Amino acid sequence: MTGQNKLVAELIRGLKHERDELKLQAHLASMEIREELNRLGDKVDELDHQYEPLKDAVQTSADDVLDSLKLVAYEIRDGLKRIREVM
Repeated sequence: MTGQNKLVAELIRGLKHERDELKLQAHLASMEIREELNRLGDKVDELDHQYEPLKDAVQTSADDVLDSLKLVAYEIRDGLKRIREVM
C-alpha cells in the first residue's frame, strides 16, 4: 500500500470511528444535528465504497482520484467536527 493509499485508509478509518462515536451521543442532540450526522455518515460509507477498488489500482491513474477522495474525506471530517462542537 502506498503512502497516499495508507493516508486515505487511515483517514476513512478515523472518520468511521468519529461517526460511530457521535452516533452514540446523537440521541441527546437536536433533530437537525441527527440529520446532519446521518448525511455525513452516508458520505463516509460512500467514500469507503469508492475507495475500496482504488486501494490496489495503478498509482499513476489513482493519484488524482485519491486526491479527490481526500477532499471529500476532509469535508466529512469538518462536518463531524461542527457536530461535535454543537454537542
